[in-house]
Amino acid sequence: MAYYKLSVCYPNGVAEPDADELARIMAEVGALNDDLKAAGAWVFGGGLHEPSTATVVVTTEGSTSMTDGPFIESKEQIGGFTIVEVDDLDAALAWAARFSTATGTPIEVWPFAGIG
Repeated sequence: MAYYKLSVCYPNGVAEPDADELARIMAEVGALNDDLKAAGAWVFGGGLHEPSTATVVVTTEGSTSMTDGPFIESKEQIGGFTIVEVDDLDAALAWAARFSTATGTPIEVWPFAGIG
């Protein structure tokens, strides 16, 4: 078994869906999470607040500094993620396709190098 991070990628600056669309998306994601749990593949997942709520912590030569906001500027932002434990990359990609359908966004699939 291998672990993969499935990241929900939103274009930077895109408007949040209206309440009805967001409710539909959340219902589909909730059903998908239930399917992941039933399959024994769900490890952890959750949504993230907007990038401006991030804090970057850097320690150099014993001095620590903190900066508000995300570390990098990009055209996309991570809106949430799910960690899955599946047999292989093909299984992770299949779950990612379902998340992309549910959210209407690209899903980045990234294997873990190791756990523990």
